[in-house]
Amino acid sequence: MLGEQAFLLSLLACLLILYLLKRLLSCKGGETVMKQNLPPGPPRLPLIGSIWVLGPVITLERPIKLAKFYGNIYTLWLGSKLVVVLSGFEAVKEALINHSEDFAGRPETVLSQTIIKNMGAGIIFTNGHTWKEQRKFGVVTMRKLGLGKKDLECQIKEEAHQLVETFARAKGQPFDPSLPISMSICNMICAVAFGQRFSLEDEEFPKLMEAIAYLSKYVGTISYGLFEMFPWIVKHLPGPHQKAFLHAKVIQTFAKKEIEKHKEHEAMHEPQDFIDFYLLHMKKTKNDPNSTYNEENLVQCIFDLFVAGTETTSLTLRWALILMANHPDIQQKVHKEIEDVLGTSQSFSYQDRKRLPYTNAVIREIQRFQYILFTGIPRQCVKDVNIFGFHIPKGAIVMPNFRSVLLDPKQWEKPREFNPNHFLDKDGRFLEREAFLPFGAGARLCPGEQQAKIELFFIFTSLLRAFTFQLPEDMKELSEKPIVGATVIPRLKLRAVPRCTN
Repeated sequence: MLGEQAFLLSLLACLLILYLLKRLLSCKGGETVMKQNLPPGPPRLPLIGSIWVLGPVITLERPIKLAKFYGNIYTLWLGSKLVVVLSGFEAVKEALINHSEDFAGRPETVLSQTIIKNMGAGIIFTNGHTWKEQRKFGVVTMRKLGLGKKDLECQIKEEAHQLVETFARAKGQPFDPSLPISMSICNMICAVAFGQRFSLEDEEFPKLMEAIAYLSKYVGTISYGLFEMFPWIVKHLPGPHQKAFLHAKVIQTFAKKEIEKHKEHEAMHEPQDFIDFYLLHMKKTKNDPNSTYNEENLVQCIFDLFVAGTETTSLTLRWALILMANHPDIQQKVHKEIEDVLGTSQSFSYQDRKRLPYTNAVIREIQRFQYILFTGIPRQCVKDVNIFGFHIPKGAIVMPNFRSVLLDPKQWEKPREFNPNHFLDKDGRFLEREAFLPFGAGARLCPGEQQAKIELFFIFTSLLRAFTFQLPEDMKELSEKPIVGATVIPRLKLRAVPRCTN
């Protein structure tokens, strides 16, 4: 580990020297943006900007502490790139909801542009007309496939059942459930995208899961930061970025194979999954010169579904089990409500969440208390905007800190405590909260929000019906200290003790 850190620091020093030489040899650009009324922020140093203020080890609390010092809208410089950080509910709401379209852009990164160049644009990484068409189709189709669809509920129930059986094979002994949870969530996306599930015996499926996991972790590494800051030299070197490109191709190749299978059988039935609906829409719009519906964008849309949907929901469920084991009193209340409402019935639907207010509140509180991203996916300002007296110029990268929203003391009674009562009124009825924004906000709200909510409800409820989650016998508490990168990863090993009532 120390050797790797020394190598990265040496590489950074070399890159900074090369970057300085490049700047000295190039024409000096204007610095008019510095003269504008930008939000305050830490001093900007040559070459590296102001990211030095984040420290050698980035922590989850650092961006929130900076907001306490500089205000809820503050400026950072990532090298020469202007980054405006939004902290707290009021700032995020004003920008992303009240000025939704003004902050609807997505900044271009070297990684995203390389992926798009190799395939298509999709939804996550693109802007303009392409983004609007692809996103609209994605949102509409996910609703068609998700909400109220019995076939999809059956597939999700099947995955939940498979997960219960996998947990049962541990026979109450300590184990790490991370892989089976990730496999179940990945299979649910396969059900949406391809209309089928896979097993680890399928030769390509483990490679798909490995690729998704690698890309999710890579984006939060120092190596990725160096690649984005100094692409003109790093791209010519061996390193993790080269492996990231290979893993991106694995996901894209998997999607291509499934698309070819669907094309062979598309006339045999009504649309059943995302690929079916997309291929049908391609036919309907083939004579439209402005249409962006093509196979390249279809591949990238599927790529987006896997990358955005697998690790996020999987991590939420892993945190859920840790919090249940660490809070047996809350777990017991969930058990009681499920027993009282569902009894011994094997079948339940997503609509039953309305009869399980406490269970529903616990799921929401898990998402609030352990938000699984470091901050939020960056946006880009598409025009000059003034908010709260500050000027945010067109092209600025905007970082919404959704973690700060979910921990905002002005919005939550006990923000630093795991407390399901945040989502219950005084009579125990479920309560929606405006500041509950784990899926983002505004024009870039996660298209898979509804799908994720259905998955979380079915899997969490199924697991809590079947097991009591306990600490390993030699532990007093499971660690809630995460591995921090782009995502917030728990260290997890616990016991799933079968419940006598089942």
